[in-house]
Amino acid sequence: MSLLKEFTKGIIVSNPIFVIVLGLCPSLAVSTSLDNALGMGAAVIFVLLGSNIIISLIRKAVPNIVRIPVFIVIIATFVTIVDLTMKAFSPSLSKSLGIFVPLIVVNCIILGRAEAFASRNSVLNSIMDALGMGVGFTLALFIISFFRQLLGTGKITIFGFEILRLPVISQHPFTVFILPPGAFLIIAFLLGIFRYTGVLPNE
Repeated sequence: MSLLKEFTKGIIVSNPIFVIVLGLCPSLAVSTSLDNALGMGAAVIFVLLGSNIIISLIRKAVPNIVRIPVFIVIIATFVTIVDLTMKAFSPSLSKSLGIFVPLIVVNCIILGRAEAFASRNSVLNSIMDALGMGVGFTLALFIISFFRQLLGTGKITIFGFEILRLPVISQHPFTVFILPPGAFLIIAFLLGIFRYTGVLPNE
């Protein structure tokens, strides 16, 4: 499989949220704003990339009996780096994302790619896989957050800058979309649209 295919599969064919349906817990929790989506997406990409590289490098030296614990320690190391960096340089974003940054350690996407791909493939392929899955996750989270924020508040802001406002909705926002049920509704709606239009595979 070419490097380009390794990258693009995570965006469309094997999108973590819309196709494989992994990582829904943080997706539901943090997708209330585009700021959260971009912050969580960047964190996941960093952890995926770092852990995939290290795991691919040491895959032949790690005994099968301790494979999973070793993977978790590696992932936890990169998550700690992300968490401390975010707290130091963007405390408001860190506070907004809350516990869901440390919980990246047990995110099914991260451990799943480590076990299913990085532990069995070369470093270069593992890098492209991590980037593709990370970008696919971030893109899906961005789309979900866009509709939740727009319908729930009537406007779109990114890091304090307002880029779009719908006066009718902003006066009478559908606050349900900021709440957890709204996340389920938006994801279900998007999945239906993507499947119907053929943007994503049906299986």
